[in-house]
Amino acid sequence: MSKFTSLNKSRRAWLEDLARSGKTRFDVSDADAIAADTGRSCIPLWFRANSCEFKVSRGQWDISSYVNGTEPTPAPVAATPVAPAPAPVTAMQMAGAESRIVPDKMAEYVKWGNHKSVATILASGEFYPVYLTGLSGNGKTTMILQAAADAGRTCFRVNITRQTDESDLIGGFRLVNGDTVWVDGAAVLAAKEGAILLLDEIDLGGPALMCLQPLLEGNAIYVKKTGEWVKPAPGFTVVATANTKGKGDETGAFAHTGIMNEAMLDRFPVTLEQPYAPASTEARILKGKAKSFGVDAKAEENFIKSLCQWAETNRKAYEVGATSDIITTRRLESILRAFSIFGDRTTAIEMGISRFDDQSKADLIKLYEKISGEIANPTPEVQESSNAECPFE
Repeated sequence: MSKFTSLNKSRRAWLEDLARSGKTRFDVSDADAIAADTGRSCIPLWFRANSCEFKVSRGQWDISSYVNGTEPTPAPVAATPVAPAPAPVTAMQMAGAESRIVPDKMAEYVKWGNHKSVATILASGEFYPVYLTGLSGNGKTTMILQAAADAGRTCFRVNITRQTDESDLIGGFRLVNGDTVWVDGAAVLAAKEGAILLLDEIDLGGPALMCLQPLLEGNAIYVKKTGEWVKPAPGFTVVATANTKGKGDETGAFAHTGIMNEAMLDRFPVTLEQPYAPASTEARILKGKAKSFGVDAKAEENFIKSLCQWAETNRKAYEVGATSDIITTRRLESILRAFSIFGDRTTAIEMGISRFDDQSKADLIKLYEKISGEIANPTPEVQESSNAECPFE
């Protein structure tokens, strides 16, 4: 009996795949190619280890003893077509990293503000990191994804939190099918594929983000745990979104955002500030959303116009500190969706501002009445608070 019969099933399968190539000696590039062809994300860890009996030197293997001792049989030909087995490793994502995104174009999307600049950068294929900042719910991430969709570019989106660490971004070891294998993180995958690395809410991250410094320079990154140098493929770039400029938030509105390392901020050659859309542009956005929600935009044109003027007035008050609550574009879309469900404007508005305190809700209802000329029929709690003078006047 061959001494190789004690190998587990997954290890024998790997050796059989190597043997079917017709070769017995392999270097890293050879083994990587066979791993990719057979649905593996990388060369198995046990085969890379110095203790592997087939390893003859660094990055060199010889399986002659296995081939000569077992005479591996060719892969059987199925009588009927069989769907290939899934490759679970390539589908895995690291904790905190979203899956690969090939954005779909949104028919209702309205191009405005910094869209042209972002689209030009992403379509160029040049390495040019962008830091896109602005208040919540004004379409920063949507703008990036739609610019990528126009350019036919792939994104790797990572939603940054204080817990995001090096294994989320660079990669880590995971147990797959009984073997411990290396799984690349989103940053390394994006670099290898020449894709866009989208770091969402980057100002929520901690010191671990500094592991991205080489990639933010456009340079190769050394993966310490595998000894691999990853050189970014043409087309790779980084786009970050944030609610602050990385200098922290004194208002308390964006909890847990911190002061970012200046060395990291300096590696973004451009910072684009994204405001809220003007009322006329926001009306176009809502009309597009109305269609997708099944709302007759023409019949509700005055409602949409009033909502946009209402939000614009509220934001001016927010800028001068007259209120701590702000009506975002995202919230206006939510109100329109609520209207498509309940068919009542007052109910839709109350649903949209339900998270605010009673006094703020009453003030906002009163402001909407003044702008629209409509008399709302608020709930008793809101009605009771509405006798106070509106602070927006």
